[in-house]
Amino acid sequence: MSEVKLTAETRTEFGKGAARRIRRAHKVPGVLYGHGADPVHLTFPGHDLLLALRTPNVLISLDIDGQRSELAIPKAVQRDPLKGFLEHVDLLLVKRGEKVTVEVPVHTEGELAPGGNLLEHLLDALPVEAEATHIPEAVTVSVEGLSAGDTIHAKDIELPQGVTLATDGETAVLQVVASQSEAPAEGEGEGEEGAEA
Repeated sequence: MSEVKLTAETRTEFGKGAARRIRRAHKVPGVLYGHGADPVHLTFPGHDLLLALRTPNVLISLDIDGQRSELAIPKAVQRDPLKGFLEHVDLLLVKRGEKVTVEVPVHTEGELAPGGNLLEHLLDALPVEAEATHIPEAVTVSVEGLSAGDTIHAKDIELPQGVTLATDGETAVLQVVASQSEAPAEGEGEGEEGAEA
């Protein structure tokens, strides 16, 4: 997994006005919390934070005011619904060796069996428990040769060493559904039968 270094400054101004001033300066307000400690209100360089958050579950090595270092992972990110820029970020304090529960993106590889069937993602991310400094960026699932009616459950997904499921193993993650083009043909048949009757 990636570890990214970020500088951060503690902030003492709160509220919407203060947040707007911070964003005008191309910075992002945020909060660091966890381990029963008081939340620490911080300001991050906007561009650097945006780059860091492109990696899911990135491990962030924080340099706070040049005086202390902390490790954290993103817990909640607020973006402007129209423009998409970062408005606020919550970071969770972690320690090396500590287990954390996170959601890891599910990627697929391979081709479905012929027949024009569709692959449906029931879960885009899989809840797992992993050591804070070894969170996988994603899990990859092979869908090679699957046909209509096939389902991949959480327990079927191979996880990296040291990573365990944090959800019921029977949870459906992916399923193959029959192509919709077959359904109208059945409906037409029923209509003809109805006409004959």
